[in-house]
Amino acid sequence: MTDDKAPIEVDECRTVSDDLVEAMQRLIPQLSSSSSPPNRAELEEIVASPATTLFVARHRGRIVGALTLVAFRIPTGVRTRIEDVVVDETMRGRRVGEQLSEAALETARRLGARNTDLTSRPSRQAANRLYARMGFERRESNVYRFTL
Repeated sequence: MTDDKAPIEVDECRTVSDDLVEAMQRLIPQLSSSSSPPNRAELEEIVASPATTLFVARHRGRIVGALTLVAFRIPTGVRTRIEDVVVDETMRGRRVGEQLSEAALETARRLGARNTDLTSRPSRQAANRLYARMGFERRESNVYRFTL
């Protein structure tokens, strides 16, 4: 953890820049060892999609965290999900994940969602404590995955 007290700034990512591409190359391996970081074209697709909002957190201008909000309409209303929350290991414990999540929840409210879902592996203990502290409630559910 750094001693630097400079503020964290969270913004919606509206364009793909070299620093975003570099940041994702650095951050995604910290989130998943089985997924490759998105390339520039994939990031442009994410940023351009009306179904996704990519949030980035910056510290002294450097991207130190990211979160994707997925929003879509189904017959029962607007659904939102938080996906791929990642904070640079050097910045953990500085409320970066909380600030990213708060920005996503504000956007979800603005879009008319009544709730926002997320999943987190049990091994991500700090993340799970954060989500509980923020008011996310653990749901009893069966999660199914079909591998294509």
